[in-house]
Amino acid sequence: MSLQTLFRKVLDGYFLADAEIRYILALPDDRLNELLACAHAIRVARFGTKIGLCAIINAKSGTCSENCSFCAQSGHHGAESPEYPLLPAQDIAQAAAKAQAKGVTRFGIVASGKLVGGRDLAGFTEAVRDVAALGMMPDLSPGILEPAQLKALKKAGLKGYHHNLETSASFFPQMCTTHDYAEDVAAVRAGVEAGLHVCSGGIFGIGESWDDRVELALHLQSLGVQSVPINFLHPIKGTPLEGRSPLSPEEALKLVALYRFLLPDRALRICGGRLTVFGQARKAELLKAGTSGIMVGDYLTIKGGDVASDLEEIGRAGLQPETA
Repeated sequence: MSLQTLFRKVLDGYFLADAEIRYILALPDDRLNELLACAHAIRVARFGTKIGLCAIINAKSGTCSENCSFCAQSGHHGAESPEYPLLPAQDIAQAAAKAQAKGVTRFGIVASGKLVGGRDLAGFTEAVRDVAALGMMPDLSPGILEPAQLKALKKAGLKGYHHNLETSASFFPQMCTTHDYAEDVAAVRAGVEAGLHVCSGGIFGIGESWDDRVELALHLQSLGVQSVPINFLHPIKGTPLEGRSPLSPEEALKLVALYRFLLPDRALRICGGRLTVFGQARKAELLKAGTSGIMVGDYLTIKGGDVASDLEEIGRAGLQPETA
């Protein structure tokens, strides 16, 4: 067995067996650059040289009823987080227009907590219509929705449904106890069955093992999601994980490369925690690790980086921003 053999196997359209995945996991640190080069070549073969740019707005913030251990917006932890109801659709559309002017093609409307009756659904519908009218692809992260609600939003112009599984089924109870993992899986399935572009991934560095990471990737592959966001923990004061150290850049790069081998035909979008792990100095390394898209601008409760510098680094890497 060799890395080049596994690389060619993936390029030929085959999935890796368990022993082959173990081979990649066991690669020594001094072979990381070789692994990254193979992952980048797989990404170019599948996606060309385009990098997708997405951005989000924290459209409804705080007081979430779930107790996810990493999240500042959980009402269980007492972390400092802004609290407000769903923003007016015109405010969301204005934020989308600003992102569009910087080259963003997908715009995510993210809402904390659960749907509040028809009021939130009506607000989501109006916001989706307004963002779509700009010529952008509106995505929505509203928590768990019913199939009928997803279909109604799709009719209004919704392109993507975002709902992270966050981690493996095995590790999930150590991260969240206020709902079952099966509920999240059902929500992802409903989005896929509704014909939406489903974006579902995880957060890494929360205490999960490499086995948990592999389990999540294979589960996402089986569910048929088109896009997998990769988030790295940014420890937030007041949450149960405030004292946990972020991943090292090397571990984060190996994770992205592994996911490219396991999910060769799925978009891998690097989202939260990018600057926490890599800083300004090393963030460009992700562009050659198998990444097919990045989130730019601000995150939910944390300031993001400069979009202009991201665009410059994309160009220096020989890549181009994806156009609408």
